[in-house]
Amino acid sequence: MKRTYRPATTLVHAGQVRSNFAENAEALFLTSGFVYDDAEQAAATFRGEVAHYQYSRFGNPTVSMLEARLAAIEGAEACRATATGMAAVHAAILCHVKAGDRVVASRALFGSCHWIVTTLLPRYGIETVLVDGADIAAWGEALAVPTALVLLETPSNPMLDIIDLRAVSDLAHRAGAIVVVDNVFATPLLQRPLEFGADVVVYSATKHMDGQGRVLGGAVLGRKEWIETTLQPFTRNTGPALSPFNAWVILKGLETMALRVAQSCRSAATIADHLAGQAQVARVLYPFRADHPQSALARAQMSDGGTLVTFEMKGGQDAAFRLMNALDLIVISNNLGDSKSMMTHPATTTHSKVPPADRALLGISEGTIRFSVGLEDVADLIDDLDGALAALAQPRSVASARR
Repeated sequence: MKRTYRPATTLVHAGQVRSNFAENAEALFLTSGFVYDDAEQAAATFRGEVAHYQYSRFGNPTVSMLEARLAAIEGAEACRATATGMAAVHAAILCHVKAGDRVVASRALFGSCHWIVTTLLPRYGIETVLVDGADIAAWGEALAVPTALVLLETPSNPMLDIIDLRAVSDLAHRAGAIVVVDNVFATPLLQRPLEFGADVVVYSATKHMDGQGRVLGGAVLGRKEWIETTLQPFTRNTGPALSPFNAWVILKGLETMALRVAQSCRSAATIADHLAGQAQVARVLYPFRADHPQSALARAQMSDGGTLVTFEMKGGQDAAFRLMNALDLIVISNNLGDSKSMMTHPATTTHSKVPPADRALLGISEGTIRFSVGLEDVADLIDDLDGALAALAQPRSVASARR
């Protein structure tokens, strides 16, 4: 594109490179390798003297279009796509640290991210420290000594904790660390961490970017120098490559992401307010509700409250399971950011491998439910919730018959 456009336009047009056939839709280059005009060109390509695709593990035209589009919407200098979101998180961390280094992370992490920080990194002789993400004093104490990398997610999965990106980034940089932010819940449409001082942003493109439950993908974004000199050698040689087909699907998903995220945010806010009024619900967490502990910070960093609502059922796991089993429309799934609304019980799914004591520190109870709000009519979603809540008051045999 010749000039800067607003986000919805950028999501449709940025990064497209047409072939000699002048196609309108992005071309899908399903090829593992590429050919050269002569042996001299091949040699010069491998020496880095000429720009030419070599092998789809290193780069592919369809994947490159996706990377360019994501960089444009994020406001980043460069992007590298990966096979999954966890491949993106893993690569962003492991490419930068080495034995003897120190990593500080927010305690509120997705289950697999928690495993990387608490189990994998120590195996390689990397010290790891977990802090309460909302406690700036704790960040200050943890970052009072030299540190290589800071990892955090905001809003967090699943309790929607908000972390002060500017304050943590300032502390991290004084400690010599780069700041890696998992921005999946907010998407680049609602929050741009680089503008608050973060150095690297990671995504599971499986979520809102595809957003229709079709393919896996991930992305790492940041400064061009870091991407090319630190991240790229790692991804090139370890091989977490995104398939061209998946890249093409995500490109098409991006075209409607602004519409989908906006609609889901509107519905999520309505549903959060509705759930807050239900007697069976102990509490509701939604970043833009006034009763969220960090609503002011959420509004300072985000342009909307997001597509997820977390709530806690009175009655613990039994009540949570009974509610989920009584739903007709909303599906039980551990995915999120999808066109279809879905619920999961974090304590027994996404965070089941996190030790119970750590789950308690995160506020994840046996009654906690994470609700990813999709594109259905919000009135139908509320009707489904109300029916399931009503079923809790019925004998189990009657409630089971509803489904």
